[in-house]
Amino acid sequence: MLIAFESAARHLSFTRAADELAVTESAVSRKIALLEEYLAVQLFSRVKRRLQLTDAGKTYSALVQQSLDKLEMDTTLAMGYDTGRIALELAVLPTFALKWLMPRLGEFSALHPDITINVTAREEPFLFSEEAFDATIHFDHPVWANATTTYLFTEELIPVCSPDLIGGLKCGGPSDLFDFVLMHKTGRPEAWSRWFELAGAPNSKALRGPRFSMYALLIEAARARVGVALVPRTYVQGELAAGALTVPWEMLVPGAKDYYFVVPEQKQASPAIRAFRDWLLEASKHYRDEADGTGSA
Repeated sequence: MLIAFESAARHLSFTRAADELAVTESAVSRKIALLEEYLAVQLFSRVKRRLQLTDAGKTYSALVQQSLDKLEMDTTLAMGYDTGRIALELAVLPTFALKWLMPRLGEFSALHPDITINVTAREEPFLFSEEAFDATIHFDHPVWANATTTYLFTEELIPVCSPDLIGGLKCGGPSDLFDFVLMHKTGRPEAWSRWFELAGAPNSKALRGPRFSMYALLIEAARARVGVALVPRTYVQGELAAGALTVPWEMLVPGAKDYYFVVPEQKQASPAIRAFRDWLLEASKHYRDEADGTGSA
């Protein structure tokens, strides 16, 4: 019944659900009816002959999808179980995983070939009790009050753009950026205003400009010459080194966030967790030293 409901809720169509599950439409309809009878709740309604989820159906659909995703993860782990290896399930901020963790993860794997690191991108905080993760790399959040949070480093924001966007223009000061499209991270509308204020050039138009839900999208938009992006320096080291992006005005601004390694209480004694945490702390220290100019050449 749950599989039929999930498919019908996703497609908002009994017909498409039937095609996906290789059963008849009437079979799907019967399973949904049985589920609604069991729950004593109407899950679907029809508005102008179009199938829609009721409010209860929307809530139940999200819960069912979460449960099925967890079941799929657990099944995959069981199928790939190797008595000689340990697997760690990590939830990591999407762009952090892509831009900071992935370029360094091979080093950990070389040091600990017996530990497999499985990475899932997670933008929003979550409860460990409701997920199958062993740890997360994320910002601090009250939801993790009973977990151990280990500081990694502080976010630092820097303006970047395509070299083609500014051409041969030499930026004489932060106010020169007033004439460019300023791109924003969704949820951080004040970032540009704060940057201009700290640079001594308040900009009343700093809130204008397109917004992107992830820093990875913001970085790609900057590479595509859409405008100037204010992003964590952590995320653009490769692009700056390769010349794909440039810094029009060199000024770092501490962000409002710190990165943490978060481990639930029941996982803290795990040797694999301790090994990964030790490596992560060393890699973070090396990054901080390089960023401060105190690292080895």
